[in-house]
Amino acid sequence: MRKNELARLACEPGMARRDFIRKSFAIALPATLAGFSGPVMAAITSPGVTASNYTLPVLQRGSTVLSVKNYGAVGDGAHDDTASIQRAIDALPASGGTITVPAGTYLINALTSIKLRSYMHLKLSADAKLVAKPNSAERYNIVYVNKVRDVEISGGRIVGERDGHGGSAGEWGHGIYVRGSSNVTVRDIHISKCWGDGLVIAGATMWQAAPIPSSNVLVANIVSTGSRRQGLSVGFVRDVKVYDSEFSNSNGATPQCGIDIEPENGNTAYKVLFENCLVRGNARYGMLLYKGSQGVTVRRCTVENNGSCGIVTANAVATYIAQNTIRNNSATGLFIQDGTRNCQVSSNTSYGNYNRLGAVSRTPFQMSGWSSKIERDMLIRGSTSDIRITTNYYR
Repeated sequence: MRKNELARLACEPGMARRDFIRKSFAIALPATLAGFSGPVMAAITSPGVTASNYTLPVLQRGSTVLSVKNYGAVGDGAHDDTASIQRAIDALPASGGTITVPAGTYLINALTSIKLRSYMHLKLSADAKLVAKPNSAERYNIVYVNKVRDVEISGGRIVGERDGHGGSAGEWGHGIYVRGSSNVTVRDIHISKCWGDGLVIAGATMWQAAPIPSSNVLVANIVSTGSRRQGLSVGFVRDVKVYDSEFSNSNGATPQCGIDIEPENGNTAYKVLFENCLVRGNARYGMLLYKGSQGVTVRRCTVENNGSCGIVTANAVATYIAQNTIRNNSATGLFIQDGTRNCQVSSNTSYGNYNRLGAVSRTPFQMSGWSSKIERDMLIRGSTSDIRITTNYYR
C-alpha cells in the first residue's frame, strides 16, 4: 500500500467519502482489481453489495436561508469566524431555516463552539472547512448540538487541532457532539484530527430530572478519521442508524476504537444499526459493543487492520452481527466476552485475524452448538448465554 498517496487523498479538499474510498482502495488493491468501477462498497464487502438503501428523514425547519458571509465570516484560514457563524445561526427566526457556509477555511474557537439550535440545517459547501484553533483544554466541541431537535449537518470538513494542541491531558475534544437531541441527521462530512472523538452521540443530564437520550439520529456517508480517542462514541441513545461511513485510524487516547458503544451511568444505548460501514486502522478495537448496549445490529460492514480485535461484545444484549467481513485484525476477529447474551452471528466472512503472531497454524475445532470455527477468527470467553452461531465463512 502506498501510504503517502493514501495520506494525500485523505487530505484532498472536498472529497466525498465514496470518492475517497474508491481511490484509496484502488491504491491498496492489486493491479488486477484497481480498475474496478462498480459500486464503491462492492470493492470492500461481498460481491454484489452496494451502498445502503435508506431515505433521509424529513426534518421540521423553516424556509429562511442565511449565508455566514453576510454576518462577517471571512473563511480565509486566519480570521476567527466563530462569532460570525454564531450570529448567522442566532439570526434565524423561531421556525428555523438553513445556514450556508461557502467554500473557505473558517477558524473556530472550539472552547466557545458553534452552537446549533432547533429546526436548522448547517449546510457546508464541499470545499468548506471548520478548523479548530489550537488550544490546551481537556474538552471542546467544534459543533455542539445540545438538547435541540430537528437538526441537520451536512457537507464539507471539520478538522480538530490535535496536531497543535497545547496540553497533554484530557480526551474530550470533539468534532461534533450531539447531546440529548432528537431528530438529527449528520451526513456527507469528513471529520479528522480531534483531540477526543470525531463524532459523539450521547445523552444529556438534567437538573432534578431524569437524563434524556439522543434519539432518532441518522449518520450517513461520513468519514471520521485520525482522532485520538474514537471515530464515533455512542452513549445514552435511542434509535441511531449509521450507514455507508468510515471510522478509522483512532490513536492516542484509550479506548482508541473506531466505534465505541458505551452507555452512560447505567443508561443504555438501545437500537443502534451500523450498515455498510468501513472500520479500519484503529489502534485498539474496530468496534466495542459494551456496558449493556441493547439491540445493536452490525450488518454488511468491513472491519479490518485494527490493532487488536475486530469486533468485541461485553455485557451486550440482543446483538446481531451478520454479513460482515472481519479480516486482518491484530487479535481475534470477533471476541464475545463476559455478560453477552442473546447474540446471533451469521453469514460473516472472517480471515487473516490474530496476525500479530505472524504466520500461525489455524486449526478448526468443535464447540457445543457450533458447526466449526477458527480459534483466531472467533472466540467466546466468560459467562455468556444464548449465543447463536449459524453458518459463517473462514478462509
